[in-house]
Amino acid sequence: MTFQVTVQPSGRQFNCDEDETVLEAAMRASVGLPYGCKNGACGSCKGKLLAGTVEHRTHQQKALSADEEAQGYALFCCAKPHTNIEIEAREVVGIGDFPARKMPCRVATLEKVAPDVMVVSLQLPATERLQYRAGQYIEFMLKDGKRRSYSMANAPHLDMNLSLHIRHMVGGLFTDQVFNSLKERDILRFEGPLGTFFLREESDKPMILLASGTGFAPLKAIIEHAIHLQTPRAITLYWGGRRPQDLYMQALCEEWARTLTNFTYVPVVSDALPDDHWTGRSGFVHCATVEDFPDLSGYQVYACGAPIVVESAKRDFTQLCKLPMEEFYADSFTSEADLIIQDPNQ
Repeated sequence: MTFQVTVQPSGRQFNCDEDETVLEAAMRASVGLPYGCKNGACGSCKGKLLAGTVEHRTHQQKALSADEEAQGYALFCCAKPHTNIEIEAREVVGIGDFPARKMPCRVATLEKVAPDVMVVSLQLPATERLQYRAGQYIEFMLKDGKRRSYSMANAPHLDMNLSLHIRHMVGGLFTDQVFNSLKERDILRFEGPLGTFFLREESDKPMILLASGTGFAPLKAIIEHAIHLQTPRAITLYWGGRRPQDLYMQALCEEWARTLTNFTYVPVVSDALPDDHWTGRSGFVHCATVEDFPDLSGYQVYACGAPIVVESAKRDFTQLCKLPMEEFYADSFTSEADLIIQDPNQ
C-alpha cells in the first residue's frame, strides 16, 4: 500500500510505501526534509504531524519524548505512515541537486594529528568527482552491512581528494581498523553526499560556528568554502576540547584569524591539566558563546560535535540568547553507543 505525504508550508507532495519511513520516501523523491543520523538518535528530522497517523519504530527518548509525540511531533526517519499524512517541516532547498551515489575510493594518506585523531585522505577514481555542499558527510559501507558516517573536512572546490577527521573510539568496529590496520592504497566503498547540514549561502547574516572535537571537520569545509566565495559575512569559530591537544588544527585556525579580516577564533578547553599550560578560555564551549553573544537574534549558528554539546547549544542559544530556531543548523556526531535504540514504551 502507498500513502501520500503533503509537506507544509510548501505544499509539496510525494508517495510513501507502507514499508518505508517518511524520510526514506522523501529522499527517494528528492524532497529536502532535514535529517542527520537517520537512526532516531539526533532529532534533526523532527517535525509536526498535522493530519493522519504514523507508527514510530523504536528510537531514542532524547530525540522524541512521549510528551512531544503526544503533542503531534514525529521523527520522520522513524515514522511509517498508516494513512495519507500532512506534515509540517522546514524544507531544505536544493538538497536534490547532488544526489547520493555509491563509489569506491582508495586511501591516499593517513596522518595522525592527535593521539586519537586521524586525518584520512581518500582518492576517487580518475574519472569520478563527488559533488557536495560544504558540511555534508559520507557513509562508509562496511563488509557486514553496517555503515559509519564522517563529514568531508575540505571544501567542495578542493576535491582532488576527500579529507576526513576520524576519532578513535576504542573497540570501535571501524575506528580500530583505521588506527591499527588501514594502509595507504586500501580500497573502501562509500555512499554520499548525505545530510542537510551545510552552509546557507543565500544568507548575509554573521555566523557563529561551534565545534567540539572532530566536529571541527565540517566547519573547516564551511570556512574554506566561505573563503572561496569571498563572503563578507563575519565568522566566529568556537572550538572546544577537553585538553589543548583536542584542538588538533589550532595553527590553521590561528592563521585564518591573522589573515582574514572577517574571521575570529575562540578556542575553549574544559579539562586542561597543569602540564598543558593552558592560558585561554576554559569551561564548556557553548557557554563561552553565550558569554560573548548574549543577543544572537541577528545571527546564524552552525553547531557540530557531541550530541550533548549540540543539544545544550540549541537550548541556551534559543532560550537565553534569542536565536531564531530556524537559524540553528546542527550535525550531532552520534557514535554507535548513541544509536542503541530504546523502546519508547519503556
